[in-house]
Amino acid sequence: MLRSTYNYDLPKELIAQTPSEKRDGCRMMVVDRREEAIEHKLFSDLPGFLRPGDCLVINDTKVIPARIFGTAEGHTGVIETVLLKREPERGGEVWHALTKPGKKTRVGQVIRYSDELTGEVIGIGEGGARIIRFSYEGVFMELLEKIGTMPLPPYITEKLQDQSRYQTVYAREDGSAAAPTAGLHFTPELLETLQNGGVRVARVLLHVGLGTFRPVKEDNILDHEMHREFIRVTKEAADVINSAKANGGRVIAVGTTSVRTLESVADDSGAIRPFEGETGIFLYPGCRFKATDGIITNFHLPESTLIMLVAAFAGYDLTMKAYAEAVENRYRFFSFGDCMLII
Repeated sequence: MLRSTYNYDLPKELIAQTPSEKRDGCRMMVVDRREEAIEHKLFSDLPGFLRPGDCLVINDTKVIPARIFGTAEGHTGVIETVLLKREPERGGEVWHALTKPGKKTRVGQVIRYSDELTGEVIGIGEGGARIIRFSYEGVFMELLEKIGTMPLPPYITEKLQDQSRYQTVYAREDGSAAAPTAGLHFTPELLETLQNGGVRVARVLLHVGLGTFRPVKEDNILDHEMHREFIRVTKEAADVINSAKANGGRVIAVGTTSVRTLESVADDSGAIRPFEGETGIFLYPGCRFKATDGIITNFHLPESTLIMLVAAFAGYDLTMKAYAEAVENRYRFFSFGDCMLII
């Protein structure tokens, strides 16, 4: 299971720098696993591929303005901090965060972000992330809204003019360091059309964290240690999904985050159980999908855990064929790019 087998050639100009003009106006490649067939459609065509009784599973996490800038006491220069994951059990606002430059953020270092907000590095966490305890005046999330910016991936170099375009229209709960990007294509009108057509919608939660920023470095992908992220599946969501399954409907996961959530809580029969906690599930070719019947997902970075998940679901050969066809047809890639429906 070599990492290099998940590489592909991507012209730089195909990396989408801005969202499409309309959320549901992007292109959608439809990949039929059984027939090994590929069609080229628009995302607005989605209702034609879902059936009454199907269940759409969405991740309603909300991206916080997690990128903040400060100055380390006793040093000059700017410290960039990207908040990844909160540790509520420690009390107060304690977060795992990526900091740059890291050499100025050793344990004990205090960073001043504004007159109302400072942070002290109190430990080193997973993947070298700094554990920071924040001291502040006022409401923490309001301070982030005031001084923070959306933590766009490093391959996006253009400034985002409308911050809401890096947020799904159904986002509810603050906590993600990156958007579940497959969901960015939905509009309220499209969701209403699907529901009016008999498609049920179940909300799950996965707060996107370190894994979005962490590449696979090991030559053998089985040596890769997956990041852990907070997930929640309520009894209400589990009942909706299980009912759809029992009545012959398909479970269509919106994004790899929804897939990882479903497969983390499904039993061997595919039934979903309520759960709240963390998952570190890594889905790669050879893994069995117990609950997921279809996936809506964007086109992912070469050699990433996300393209490995897609290859696990669609099959390696069909996945690489689809990616080659996407490049040939000038699809837009990554967070603000086009998408695939795999059924």
